[in-house]
Amino acid sequence: MVKQFDSNKARLKRHLRVRSKVSGTPERPRLNVFRSSKHIYAQIIDDINGVTLVSANSLQKGVTENGGNIDGAKSVGAAVGKLAVEKGITEVVFDRGGYLYHGRVQALADAAREAGLKF
Repeated sequence: MVKQFDSNKARLKRHLRVRSKVSGTPERPRLNVFRSSKHIYAQIIDDINGVTLVSANSLQKGVTENGGNIDGAKSVGAAVGKLAVEKGITEVVFDRGGYLYHGRVQALADAAREAGLKF
């Protein structure tokens, strides 16, 4: 019997491997990215206290673009960066969630950097 490759299971293994090394602190929280086929989500998390400090996604009213493409990822990155700077967060640790740093994930990261986040 031929086994079907489960790409999401492989992504979750990569994500757990990265998460064993990357953790968010109150001084430098973690910018997490989740990407589905239609939308993209980003949140800034303090792992020590277990609190989400800032979140943005392509379903919000402030985000005008479709989350399934690069333009949508740029608008989500700009939104999460703007909200973080308003809360006084300037430095974060980037957690790509097991995805390749390419396409939508890279566009979100670049837009967050342009909005004022440092990572």
